[in-house]
Amino acid sequence: MPIPAYRAAVVALAVLATAVTGCSSGQTHSDAKNDSAHPGTSTSASSVPPGSLPTGPGPQSAYSVQQQPAPGSCHFGYTSDKQPLPDPKCTPGATNPNVTPGTLKTTICRSGYTSGIRPPLSITSREKKANAASYGYTGSPHDSEYDHLVSLELGGDPNDARNLWVEPPSPGHRPGSGPNNPKDVVENRLKAAICTGKVELTKAQQAIAHDWTTAEATLGLKQ
Repeated sequence: MPIPAYRAAVVALAVLATAVTGCSSGQTHSDAKNDSAHPGTSTSASSVPPGSLPTGPGPQSAYSVQQQPAPGSCHFGYTSDKQPLPDPKCTPGATNPNVTPGTLKTTICRSGYTSGIRPPLSITSREKKANAASYGYTGSPHDSEYDHLVSLELGGDPNDARNLWVEPPSPGHRPGSGPNNPKDVVENRLKAAICTGKVELTKAQQAIAHDWTTAEATLGLKQ
């Protein structure tokens, strides 16, 4: 082979090797970025089908403190009547994989189920403090609730960071009186509807995660 052609072949091989290496490096960087989109969780938002909620790890025999979103990165939303809502980017909700339409009788519709899977205060108190910084909440910790967006009684994950947020007081709250959470009433009604077969589990979970103030109307339980 003439020398000029040989040199051309070497240059071509070098260019090809650089291109292959560049593609490999770029893919790794992209994957790392997706994996760290929400610290402390194992499922990236991009892997969740549209219209569904992320699935958490489920109940644990021993819970550990979960990393929360970066300080100041989350922002409360409010309904027209000033009821607080979480930031869907930080708190989209996450479900308990053990709670399915086929396990309702042995999970959320069984008395005492949620008390057996609730993380201890030694874990949630630390998470609550970090999550307050995530949302920039500066009010009294005593007057806020570290709330499961999809409650345990509706099949929400017990300790997935995507399912917990510092819920500030609702309108009419008296400072120093502790949390006043009308969301609890809605959760109780939705659980009853699920366990009596009036509402599908996944639809109730999606409705409460989207906006708890409209969940009953969305599901046809309230006119």
